Amino acid sequence: MNDNLIKDKEYLTFISNIKQQVQKAQIKAAVSVNKAMLQLYWSMGNKIFEKQKESKWGEGFLIQLSHDLNCEFPKMKGFSVRNLKYIRQWYTFWDKATPIGQQLVAQIPWGHNLLILGKIKNIIEAEFYVKQVIKNNWSRSVLAHQIEGELYLRKGKAVTNFEAVLPEPQSDLALQIIKDPYHFDFLNINEKHKEKELEDALLEQVTQFLLELGSGFSFIGRQVKISIDEEEFFIDLLFYHIHLHSYVVVELKTVKFKPEFTGKLNFYISAVDDILKTEQDKPSIGILICKQKNKIVVEYALRDIKKPMGVSEYTITRNLPDSLRSSLPSIESIETELDKK
Repeated sequence: MNDNLIKDKEYLTFISNIKQQVQKAQIKAAVSVNKAMLQLYWSMGNKIFEKQKESKWGEGFLIQLSHDLNCEFPKMKGFSVRNLKYIRQWYTFWDKATPIGQQLVAQIPWGHNLLILGKIKNIIEAEFYVKQVIKNNWSRSVLAHQIEGELYLRKGKAVTNFEAVLPEPQSDLALQIIKDPYHFDFLNINEKHKEKELEDALLEQVTQFLLELGSGFSFIGRQVKISIDEEEFFIDLLFYHIHLHSYVVVELKTVKFKPEFTGKLNFYISAVDDILKTEQDKPSIGILICKQKNKIVVEYALRDIKKPMGVSEYTITRNLPDSLRSSLPSIESIETELDKK
């Protein structure tokens, strides 16, 4: 071991570049292998489906097929009866999709495909999650988290003025970064919490918070001080979005939305644009996350606001198994029962 070489900056840069090349090659190889395997699965799914449709072979056909393939290719995995059924189901599901959808699924791992297949019944929704996996390089656990959190239903659903005040494609991109509602199911705070308690809890679980916000958010700070003419003001949370190239001001409200909230957020966005934004940055964006909102009231409040902002709700749910969660009465049903007494 050459200690001098290990400490040499030029060598460290050299070995770092070599390692990056090796890693890229490994990734390309893995992607290539995955694509080839899924192309094989697609062809097998097609043949199995067509053969079972035209012949009188039952499920015993898959048992025999599994046995013969495993005998012929003992070192290959994926020929169990269970996986052959998955292959058939995967093919029949995606065969209804556009050719683009079929091409997309070949770009994500088989385990991700099975997760989507098991949880999603709608082709359009399934395509949405496949595209998100490709775009954000999600692990299987992150994909499961996003599906369980119903990201598809929440993406771009907030009330905003983005289309009115931002040029395309900035407005389209901005719409995609905001959800409604935000699910803070990783927090453990009292129902009647204050804004500081919510902020503290979110920052204690900042990794989960960033995951819920979505890809591209880079955390800058909390209670970020803005000085204007010797007066000090503090922004709840400040982020930078690397895809939008914009600062994102996040204000938290633990109460129902009020029109005056937009004035304060507008003030903070203007301050960030003047003080922090550079020529390379796009216009700053504001996100107000509140306990509740009336959509019509929010639309009126945003109508003449010139700074881009969106308003979303947040929910705090407790981590319960799905079996228990589905068996528990809703808040509405409990309140109805109490009203009867």
